[in-house]
Amino acid sequence: MKNPFLARTSSFDAGAINATIQRALASAGLDTTAGPMHDVTETIRRALAAGGLAESATRFNGDTVIDVAARIVPNGEAHPVAWEHKPSRNEVPQRPGSFDTHQFSNDAGSRAYKVYVPAGASDAPRPMMVMLHGCTQSADDFAAGTQMNRLADEHGFVVVYPEQASHANASKCWNWFKPQDQARGAGEPSLIAGIVREVAQRHDADPRRIYVAGLSAGAAMAVVLGETYPEVFAGVGAHSGLPYGSAHDIPSAMAAMKGGRSGMPGLKNIPGAAGAPSRKAVQAVPLIVFHGDRDHTVQHTNGAHIEQQARDAHGAQAGGADLHVSTLSGVSSGGRRFSRTVYTDPEGQARIESWTLHGAGHAWSGGHASGSYTDGIGPDASAEMVRFFMALPSAGSA
Repeated sequence: MKNPFLARTSSFDAGAINATIQRALASAGLDTTAGPMHDVTETIRRALAAGGLAESATRFNGDTVIDVAARIVPNGEAHPVAWEHKPSRNEVPQRPGSFDTHQFSNDAGSRAYKVYVPAGASDAPRPMMVMLHGCTQSADDFAAGTQMNRLADEHGFVVVYPEQASHANASKCWNWFKPQDQARGAGEPSLIAGIVREVAQRHDADPRRIYVAGLSAGAAMAVVLGETYPEVFAGVGAHSGLPYGSAHDIPSAMAAMKGGRSGMPGLKNIPGAAGAPSRKAVQAVPLIVFHGDRDHTVQHTNGAHIEQQARDAHGAQAGGADLHVSTLSGVSSGGRRFSRTVYTDPEGQARIESWTLHGAGHAWSGGHASGSYTDGIGPDASAEMVRFFMALPSAGSA
C-alpha cells in the first residue's frame, strides 16, 4: 500500500527540509557537533530518511539560523469583504525624531537598546511601545520592517528596541525557552524591564501606558514579560510567537515551535521534547495576537494557545465570568484573507484580540520590505497593535 505521507511529500526538496531543521537547531546557538544534541540531530536525520525525505545524510551546521528560510510568504486568496485599514506603507520617509543607542546593565548582564522619540514637545507624558525583534534581527532592522517609528510620529509615543546580544544567544534570539529567562527579577525579563523603567524616567513616559510587542522569539519574550511584569506592561502584542512556559530547553522549544505536529516520525523521540513541564499564565494582561496559518517555523497552534492562556487568565480574574466573543472574516487591501476574533468584558472593552492570517508564513504582517521577515500584503499588524493599545484604559502605575 502506498504511504500517504510519502505521496504528500514526494515533491519536497530534501535539502530545503534539512536546511530548515538546521536553522531550527541553531536558533539558540546550539552546538550539534558533539554532546547530547549530536544524538538529537542523528535522530532527525534518521527520521527524514525513514520517511523518504532525504536520500543522504546532511550534517547540521551551527552557522545557520532559523528565520532565513521563513522570508518567502505565499500570497493569500482574494475575499469579497474589505478591511477598513490602509495597506502596508510603501515608502520610508526620513524620521524627524531622534533615534539613539544606549546601554543598560544590571545583575543579569548588559544589553544595548535604541530609543525613538518623536520630534516636538508633548503636553502630557507619552505612551511607550517596546519592540522585541526576532532571531538574527537588530533594532534597526526591526524598526525598518515594522515601521513603528512612523506610527510613533503619528500618535506621539516613544519606541524602545532592546537588542539581544550575540554572546547571550548566537542567533540573537531572546531566550524565551530558558527557565531562568521566564521569571521575574532575573535574566532577560529583568534586563528588558530595567531598560523600560530607565527610558520611562529619562523621557517622562506615562507609566500606565507602556506596551510590549515582538516577532517570533521576541513575541514569546513579550508574552513572558506580560506574565512576569504585569504592573509594567499595560498590553502585549505577540506576532508569530509562543505561549508562556511552553518550553524549558532547546528540545522542548523545538517541539513547541512545531506544535507537536511535525509529521516526522522520529522527531517525537528527541530527548526532552515530550513531557516538558509547563508554567501556567495567570496575569490577565490585555493581548493582541497575529499568526499565519501557514507558518511552518512556529506553528499556528501556538497563537491559539497564547489566546487560550489569556482567556483562562481573564476568566480567573473575573471569577469565571465569560468574555463576549465576536469574529469577523475579511481581506486586507493587499489581498490577504484573515479572521479576527475579539473578546470583550461586560463593559464592552476589548481585552483579547486574535488575528489568523490565512496563507501567511513566518513574517511581520504589513511590514516594509526594507526590514527582514516581512509580508507586505497585510493586514498592517503595527497599525492594528497601536489601535488596540491606544484604546485600552490606563493600567495601574508602575
